[in-house]
Amino acid sequence: MTKKIIHIDMDCFYAAVEMRDNPSLRNVPLAVGGQAERRGVIATCNYIAREFGVHSALSSTIAKSRCPDLVIVPPNLNKYRDESKKIHQIFQRYTELIEPLSLDEAYLDVSSAIQCHGSGTLIAGAIKQDIKKETGLTASAGVAPNKFLAKIASDWNKPDGLKVIAPDDIDTFVFHLPVSKIHGVGKVTAKKLHNLNIRTCGELQEFSQAFLIDKFGKFGDRLYRFSRGIDDRDVSTSRTRKSISVEKTFSNDCYSVESLTEKLPQLIESLEKRVNNKSATGFKSIFVKVKFNDFSTTTVERRAEFILEEVYEQLINEAYLRKKLPVRLLGIGVRLDEKAEQSFEQLILPFH
Repeated sequence: MTKKIIHIDMDCFYAAVEMRDNPSLRNVPLAVGGQAERRGVIATCNYIAREFGVHSALSSTIAKSRCPDLVIVPPNLNKYRDESKKIHQIFQRYTELIEPLSLDEAYLDVSSAIQCHGSGTLIAGAIKQDIKKETGLTASAGVAPNKFLAKIASDWNKPDGLKVIAPDDIDTFVFHLPVSKIHGVGKVTAKKLHNLNIRTCGELQEFSQAFLIDKFGKFGDRLYRFSRGIDDRDVSTSRTRKSISVEKTFSNDCYSVESLTEKLPQLIESLEKRVNNKSATGFKSIFVKVKFNDFSTTTVERRAEFILEEVYEQLINEAYLRKKLPVRLLGIGVRLDEKAEQSFEQLILPFH
């Protein structure tokens, strides 16, 4: 039986909630994130702000330089979680096979649904209507026979879009699809593909599976399959947590290992609290992430079964010596073993 997979992606979710709750924000460039003067980062922004080149993960300082009239409001995660719960309750009216990816997006398998005559297209439309009616927010939906295509489809007609890729349309659709649309193809992989004169999935189809694996490792197999619209992954109703981490962006750069290790006690306290809240056990390693003032990032990891301050100190020293540049962000975390319950968790600490 051909699967019917829906990918729901809320439109600029955090910003949309803020615009709904504060009408004065509806017609201005708006972002949710940290303030520029406190070296914050943009979490999301509305579509007005995007026209100026503002986007998520962008430094708030750069965002303000691109859009001087940008209004940045701090995130209210409790409010966003409450809205996400309402949205997931809507999903449950149509299927129990739900794979949440974050607060604002999820996969739904409606292959066996009986609502809307079993039509994936009609179910996606009904979900969008329910979300709009009950939350005042808009969502975009993609409907396809697999997760890979459904996710691409949900981004096709944003905002408030609905894109359907029927089984008979897959070959034509993927043939013209840019390889940059394949999840996991970042700038480095895209450049390697372009150097091989590969810019579309149709061009990628000309290369054998063995060749792509030789050039790209395990990811080559994904390139081979996705370029043909093949994705056998099921919608997974239980997410797995691979790591738990906390991080802190500094108001002023740290210029030495000593100044970084001074931040450790607070980070370790927050990490232990996070680990306890998640009832996580069975660490296989601990790690440190350092972001330098040139925005490059390095991570150092070591096998360990416990959270040990002295080991984190050693990892910080190793990470810092890789560049010896001022540091703007320090993160620490634990990776869980394969038996542990999974789903990536991260806590961004406010600086003082």
